[in-house]
Amino acid sequence: MGKVEFTVVNGGNIVTPRGFTAGGLHCGLKNTDRNDIGAIRCEVEATAAAVYTTNVFQAAPLKVTRESLAGGRLQAVIVNSGNANACTGQQGEQDAYAMRAAAARELGVAESHVAVASTGVIGEHLKMDRVLGGISSLPDRVNGDSDGAEQFSQAILTTDLVKKEACVAVEVDGVTVHIAGAAKGSGMIHPNMATMLAFMTCDAAIGQAALHQLLKQATDTSFNMITVDGDTSTNDMLIAMASGLAGNRELDAGHPDWEAFAEAFTYICRELAKAIARDGEGATKLVEVSVSGAVSDASAQAIAKTVIGSSLVKSAVFGADANWGRIIAAVGRAGEPVNPDTVDIRLGDIIVLSQSSPVAFDEAEALSYLRGDTVRIIVDLHHGNGTATAWGCDLTYDYVRINAAYRT
Repeated sequence: MGKVEFTVVNGGNIVTPRGFTAGGLHCGLKNTDRNDIGAIRCEVEATAAAVYTTNVFQAAPLKVTRESLAGGRLQAVIVNSGNANACTGQQGEQDAYAMRAAAARELGVAESHVAVASTGVIGEHLKMDRVLGGISSLPDRVNGDSDGAEQFSQAILTTDLVKKEACVAVEVDGVTVHIAGAAKGSGMIHPNMATMLAFMTCDAAIGQAALHQLLKQATDTSFNMITVDGDTSTNDMLIAMASGLAGNRELDAGHPDWEAFAEAFTYICRELAKAIARDGEGATKLVEVSVSGAVSDASAQAIAKTVIGSSLVKSAVFGADANWGRIIAAVGRAGEPVNPDTVDIRLGDIIVLSQSSPVAFDEAEALSYLRGDTVRIIVDLHHGNGTATAWGCDLTYDYVRINAAYRT
């Protein structure tokens, strides 16, 4: 098969795919005037799928969303930031159901077709008078314009410094299909559903089983391959909705354009995941760890995630210290098969280890490279054909400052 091609849509957003509208506003959950409640609406019942945090303590909105998604269809998503509605007992569940009911009423959709998501401080009850007031004002803000998408993207942020958006176009059955996404995440980020909320929209016709399987596969090589601080939240959720309004034949793994669509879909996940890692709390640079030569892809993933999650590696990157000893130590403790005599390590293009033996390198060149805003660590194990890439960020003084005063 030839090269799979898709086009990045600069300026595209979650309302670019046909049938979707979005909006957001400030209802008073945050102490600032930053938006804190938002919604996405589809004009038709969309094929939908989701993946969730693996944390045992799952927030109330996840229970409600699982219930809504039982039939594989959604028409709206209601999201608040500033309060996670997690570990809030029966009252928290009642509040999540109340959010669903209010959103259904105000947006004119069936209650069973509304997903609910929350993010923010754990263990505090929602100020429901403000939440419900915000939801009642949302219909006037939900639209198909770029401003609606912008207001939604702002509404889902917590400690994030920037919004995360991506959009692509791909040809399916000779028609243009758009896939887009918006995400939030900056702290409490770790693989196996990294702490974040992400929402994907597309206008392709696709079977629910195929969408769910693709979402899981794309997550494994994107959101599940990022880490900021090693903590997995109670609220992680990734929802994908497909309106089917592009006019293509229904997609599944047997469709001739499936590979192109799947690659475009995975690209959106990967770009959003990298944006979360780059915007890690206090971070000054994006760190990418690529592992090759492992006994399997799964083994390479485990090693890459161990290296990217090492506080010592992250601290060295922050200090622009080419201390490759911290990298090889992380490789060795990942619990995966490694030949201790055949490992190569590079920092960008700078070789620091060859066949597990030190290589003389220019310290000034390494210092200059590590001071950049993107650092690539390349590990070749020469032990098999497995490959994987993980993303994270450096560990800075500001990370401690931000999290020492998170509630205040």
